[in-house]
Amino acid sequence: MIQVGSFLNIIDNSGAKVAFCIRVITGHKAQYAGIGDTILVSIKRVRKRRRDPLKMTKGKIFKALILRVKVGTKKVNGNSYKFLENAAILMTRQNKLVATRILGLITKDFRYTKFVRLLILSAGIV
Repeated sequence: MIQVGSFLNIIDNSGAKVAFCIRVITGHKAQYAGIGDTILVSIKRVRKRRRDPLKMTKGKIFKALILRVKVGTKKVNGNSYKFLENAAILMTRQNKLVATRILGLITKDFRYTKFVRLLILSAGIV
């Protein structure tokens, strides 16, 4: 579960590498966030670019959607997911994706949410 103070890997091609959770927007009593919840993050580390200057800078604040959680989560239908890292993707304040590609796998539970576009951008579905 993600809470205030958690570090997350950013798994999209937006230019950010590591983010820090500032606030849980949706989640269990707005204290913990799991897969599919949104949080507010601050960028802590950015990727190095050789050709183009980065649009991302350290300290910028974004909304983020959680895609992977290290602690196992069990769904109502009996499925359980456990990943090796905490990972998220960045969104704007209007819930539009910043990046154009998602690296790694995501769960198929996003089929039934308003973030169906993630399935097209991701590398694979679990």
